[in-house]
Amino acid sequence: MRLDKFLSQYTDYSRSQIQQLVKANRVAVNGELIKKADHKLNGGELVMLDNRQIEAFNARYIMLHKPLGYVCANSDSEHPVVLDLLDMARKLDLQIAGRLDIDTTGLVLLTDDGQWNHRITAPKQECTKTYLVTTADPIPDDVIQLFAQGIQLHGEKNLTRPAQLDILSSHTARLQIHEGKYHQVKRMFAATGNRVVQLHRESIGAIQLDPALAPGEYRALTETEIQEAVR
Repeated sequence: MRLDKFLSQYTDYSRSQIQQLVKANRVAVNGELIKKADHKLNGGELVMLDNRQIEAFNARYIMLHKPLGYVCANSDSEHPVVLDLLDMARKLDLQIAGRLDIDTTGLVLLTDDGQWNHRITAPKQECTKTYLVTTADPIPDDVIQLFAQGIQLHGEKNLTRPAQLDILSSHTARLQIHEGKYHQVKRMFAATGNRVVQLHRESIGAIQLDPALAPGEYRALTETEIQEAVR
């Protein structure tokens, strides 16, 4: 592979920018400064840009603890986006598998594997999402059965799919849903006359938010998590 192609694939620099970097003696291969951007790589070489190693990567699978105030989008004119939290090359190539509202915290998955993303987010997959919910008013016990039967949301033709609600205290509950309608959790509680004041996603499928991750932190998924997420 040509050096300029390798660097354009695994950094955010364009081919023309890489040519300028090479001319500025900022690129080295196996300890030697390279003079031509079309230098041939055979694989296994140590490629350095500004004394930083550039490594090839395969598909990426990332767990992020989304904080308040961030939008699940690639760009937004008014608010910071979750990609701003990532320190890595080619982050605009990442897809968000399961978006959260700006005022919702918790587990967000990102990947550049489109098939894996589809298997998690496609409605027919019925991937379970678990949320910790805090409400403005007390949660009555009869809401458990309502959620289990399905809720009629405003503007929707069909009931929501059966959901499991476990009441933890007067104003908190853990909710498991198997779909991802727009503002679904908030709309479900609104349909019962209550209002969600805090919402935190704990898991997507078999992937649990790592308790070691503070808001804004992220890590790569383990191989086990990658495989279990789409079973």
